Amino acid sequence: MSMTTPSAQRYRLGAATVRRVGFGAMQLPGPGVFGPPRDRDEAIAVLRRAVELGVDHIDTAQYYGPAVANELIRAALSPYPDGLALVSKVGARRDESGAVLRYDAPAELRAGIEDNLRSLGVDRLTAVNLRLMDDSQPGQRFDDQLGAMVQARDEGLIGGIGLSNITREHLQHALARTDIACVQNPLNLADMSSMPVLEECCERGIAFVPFFPLGSAFARASPVLDNPAVMATAARLGLTRAQVALAWLLSLRPNVLLIPGTSSVHHLGENMAVESVTLDDEARRTLGEVGASS
Repeated sequence: MSMTTPSAQRYRLGAATVRRVGFGAMQLPGPGVFGPPRDRDEAIAVLRRAVELGVDHIDTAQYYGPAVANELIRAALSPYPDGLALVSKVGARRDESGAVLRYDAPAELRAGIEDNLRSLGVDRLTAVNLRLMDDSQPGQRFDDQLGAMVQARDEGLIGGIGLSNITREHLQHALARTDIACVQNPLNLADMSSMPVLEECCERGIAFVPFFPLGSAFARASPVLDNPAVMATAARLGLTRAQVALAWLLSLRPNVLLIPGTSSVHHLGENMAVESVTLDDEARRTLGEVGASS
């Protein structure tokens, strides 16, 4: 491992500038991101340790739990340290059985933003992502959703508008109407389908935040961590498999911001150490071939 310069490990997220490795709160609630955590004290400890290690970007959502992740964040960190970017997302809700349902009409998006503010105990969020719940093309519905997000930003409830689960066409369509602070799409060694979106974001100076960076959090097996090339690279470099996969994502483009999640203080430390990992030429070549074939 070799150290990189601090300036290379920060990137703009709307009006904020944050470290390129943050923290995602999705794994803090119970199984299936539903209900209370298995160990509340450990969840609180993870959040506090994250900030101690310098995390200044926490990603969450009201529907994680629901309300569980936000309640834990508030309990652990409020009053929040200066410079902490809190980013959430709207567009979905959970029912009493845990099913994920659409909640993305303009009035519902506004209610979702206000719910996040209330549960986190803040007056303003650094950014909020509009999560698209289907694969429809940009049209009037998308324009109406953007209108609700723009209104919330203009009223000072959110600092920036993010988009999640989108195509390059959605991004271009949105940028013709408003500024976009960040994009959250799935991206990992086994799923490179969002590369055109990443490229567009990079060209425009927009933060790109991969979700499921190690593969789906709901799958029993990981096509990323169990890939032979990842396993061999980790063994050769003395890293964990997760560190290899995360470091590779960071190496793709300078606008990639990671939000690996964990409910373990030990794994948190491993994830944060990725900032000081530089993959060698052999690793980048080998992993690049894996990504190209996905």
